[in-house]
Order: sequence, then C-alpha cells, then structure tokens
Amino acid sequence: MQATNGMKPLISAVRRKRGSDVISRLREMAISYELKPGERLNEIELAERLGVSRTPVREALTRLATEGFLVESSRGYVRRPLDIQEMLDLYEARVTIERDCLRLAFERASAESIEELARYLEHSKSVPANTPIPQLVELDEGFHLRIAAMAGNAELKRMLVSLNERIRFIRWIDMENIGRDSTQSEHAEIVHALQAHDWEKGEKCLTSHIALRREQIVEAIAKGLTRIYLAEQR
Repeated sequence: MQATNGMKPLISAVRRKRGSDVISRLREMAISYELKPGERLNEIELAERLGVSRTPVREALTRLATEGFLVESSRGYVRRPLDIQEMLDLYEARVTIERDCLRLAFERASAESIEELARYLEHSKSVPANTPIPQLVELDEGFHLRIAAMAGNAELKRMLVSLNERIRFIRWIDMENIGRDSTQSEHAEIVHALQAHDWEKGEKCLTSHIALRREQIVEAIAKGLTRIYLAEQR
C-alpha cells in the first residue's frame, strides 16, 4: 500500500506535465493559425495527432477558449477568425497597458535596470538580419517585457504576455512589412528617453512604435490569410 501511495504524486506530476505540454502545443498551433480561422476542432483527431488521450485535449481547449483563441460552438470549439475589429481592440489594449508599464518604469526603474535594457537592445542589434521572423518578434517582445518588469507590476506584465500571444501572428506579418531596422531605431529612442527621464518623449515614441492603424491591420490580415491557405495547398 505504501508503494502505491508513493506512486500517486509521481503519476499526478506526469499528468500535469502532459497536460501542460498539450496546452503549450495547442496554443502554438492557435497562435500560428495551424488551427485555421473558423476551423471546428475535433477532440479525437487532436488527441490522435498529439498522441494523448482526449482528457488533456479537452482541458486544453477549455483553457484556450478562456485565453481568447477559441470560441464555443454547439459542438465544441472553433478557432477564432482573424477579425479586423478584434485586432484593433487588442492593439488598443496593448497601447494602454504598455503606456502604463512605461509610466511606472519611469517612476520605479533603477539606473541598473535601464542600462540592462540598453544592453539587451545592443544584443538584439547583433542578431543577423536573416534571422527567422518569429525569432525577431520574440526579441521585440523581450524588449517590451523588460519594460513591463521594470514597472514592478506583475498583473500588467501578465496581461501583456497574454496580449502578445493573441496578436503574435499579425506581428509576424507586420515585422516582414516594416523590417527590423525601424523597430531597433524606435527601441533606441525609448531607451534614450528612459535614460534622460523624458516621459513625454518616451510616451510619444512608444505609442507611435506599437500602434497599428486600421489599414495596416487589414493588410496584415489579408497577407496572413493568404499565407495560411497557401500553406494548406502545398
């Protein structure tokens, strides 16, 4: 009996790890639109595809619905479509959250943390130009998450992480359009504003850096949909 009881924590840990892996994999599939817009998701097919039982898949789909990637239908879940107004709302929310993070960073950040941000920027500049777009976007997210950390508000940082995941596909497309040089230059202006304690300049640079106009989102969605369905035909 003692051996059996001793196995229970191990079994529970294995199940939690498997469930976490399933959530991570399905989230990646949702972010990249490997799960296509409007696609009805079949628990059995996904379980077979991932080599797991239906239970962790069902739990993962429920989690992804609460995170905004999926919507409920009469028979399960559907991948949320690429919607112009939703993306505008998400970018508007991102501007608001990042502006608050930057404001708090101006109030709370130490000189050491600002210099660490400058060093991170220099490191990202050294990354080769032909680096895959997802990795470049990850570097960009890292810059903004460091500002969120400097703000000292864990909830704002958590919300920013969630927003980043939901707009990441559009950011991949946008990064291809604008290129890395523009992004790096704007990051440098934000760092300089922090170093100079110039809040007005920092806020202006940040807002112009992260906001996307409706026509930019429309263009990114059109390109994204083309990529999704062209990949399906290959």
